[in-house]
Amino acid sequence: MTSYLDDGLTLRSWLTTHDHKRIAILYALAITFFFFVGGAAATVIRLELATPAGDLVHADTYNKLFTAHGVVMVWLFLIPSIPSVVGNFMIPLMIGARDLAFPRINLLSFYLYVGGGLLTMLALFFGGVDTGWTFYTPYATMFSNGYVVLTLVGIFITGFSSIATGLNFIVTVHTLRTPGMGWFQLPLFVWAIYATSIILVLATPVLAITVLLVVAERLFQVGVFDPAFGGDPLLFQHLFWFYSHPAVYIMVLPAMGVISEIIPCFARKRIFGYRFMAYAMLAIAGFGFLVWGHHMFVSGQSVAASVVFSLLSFMVAVPSAIKVFNWTATLYKGSITFEAPMLYALGFLGLFTIGGLTGLFLASLALDVHLTDTYFVVSHFHYIMVGGAVMAYFGALHFWWPKVTGRMYHALWARVAAVLVFVGFNLTFFPQYILGYQGMPRRYHAYAPEFQVLNVLSSAGAVVLALGYLMPLFYLAWSLRSGERAPSNPWGARGLEWETQSPPPTHNFDVPPKAPGDAYDYTPATPARMHG
Repeated sequence: MTSYLDDGLTLRSWLTTHDHKRIAILYALAITFFFFVGGAAATVIRLELATPAGDLVHADTYNKLFTAHGVVMVWLFLIPSIPSVVGNFMIPLMIGARDLAFPRINLLSFYLYVGGGLLTMLALFFGGVDTGWTFYTPYATMFSNGYVVLTLVGIFITGFSSIATGLNFIVTVHTLRTPGMGWFQLPLFVWAIYATSIILVLATPVLAITVLLVVAERLFQVGVFDPAFGGDPLLFQHLFWFYSHPAVYIMVLPAMGVISEIIPCFARKRIFGYRFMAYAMLAIAGFGFLVWGHHMFVSGQSVAASVVFSLLSFMVAVPSAIKVFNWTATLYKGSITFEAPMLYALGFLGLFTIGGLTGLFLASLALDVHLTDTYFVVSHFHYIMVGGAVMAYFGALHFWWPKVTGRMYHALWARVAAVLVFVGFNLTFFPQYILGYQGMPRRYHAYAPEFQVLNVLSSAGAVVLALGYLMPLFYLAWSLRSGERAPSNPWGARGLEWETQSPPPTHNFDVPPKAPGDAYDYTPATPARMHG
């Protein structure tokens, strides 16, 4: 039986495809490009910060660099990475469907993403934007250059890509599950993408309207946010964070789903507390809409509102803690094998836990006054986003690579890369917690000399981290030509996606597969196949 990779090999067949698997690969190629563009901006930032004096780039250039890094990484990599790449490829396979519910809309969402991304890149490369990725008013409406409009139009377009993708996943999970598959037979990755899709559909329109209002204000002097025209700049922060805090869970919930697939497989145990894990994902999605005000403790909102948002921010930690405890309980007395996907999953567990605990510091009113706009916030954000979402993305890439390509990668090099990423990440970002506690403000290209040692350590760690990110490019590319051919289920994993050939045929299944009784039935415990 031919695979989706053999069915029409011309460029036109790929660019006009309706096959969810090919669209996922198109997304992966585009997202990889944006990932390294954002990483290049971060490299220059760390080089600048190796010395206290701003002696590498001008202050205005530095502002444009950290804006480019944030805009590209948040809007063009972190938000679409796992849903649009892994979710697109795996969701139909996991529920026994032949494709997503709306294949043409799926292709349209890819072109919206690429079109919006290219507009944003044009603005960043040809003029640059110096507002930061949050585009706070009145700075974004009164003082910054005209390329803000082009950047916001690009983000507006990519937002519609997110909405279309989320709608497609919701309808697919509701209507295309294989006969006999109930809600509590779904893999937790499907639950995670489903919860994420709810956020995408409900929250993204708020962002779209907000950035459109900023564009209208700059072009037509409409008084919404700009105080010069009678607007309220704090209204922008409320609207922006009403979307952007749920957006944190757009990035993290799919990562949690990935980890929930990898840990049971390589611990050879049923996931602990399956129903609690599923409900926790829905709870995280719900709480995400109620905590946006903790970004505004020093913005002048009332103390009463700040107390409420602080309490809600502590409460959102509960479902996240449930997941960490359940993953840990799944590992307990498991027959653990340390393949590359498992190393990334264990790295996620440690880094996400540190990021989550430090989030409680920022949810505390008194501490937040001291820590706001310092490197403590930068470190916390990266422990969640990079230590969480990016570690999980690489874990998913290594876990499902044999299924996607039909090839095995070099196991030793994959393990080395996973360890380098973990070590490099901690060397890069843990010193920034200390810098923030000591009072170093973020977004400054020059700083006091007493902060240099920790900044040099952070920049050195970034070199190790970059090496860990670059290595997979080489050994995964090598595997496409010279890697060992992968069997249909190289890890001995559970799930319908492992019942098809590797790589899967064009329509996934000739006949609808039988629904599994338990998505995580690893009894009797048999060790996972080790390769290397």
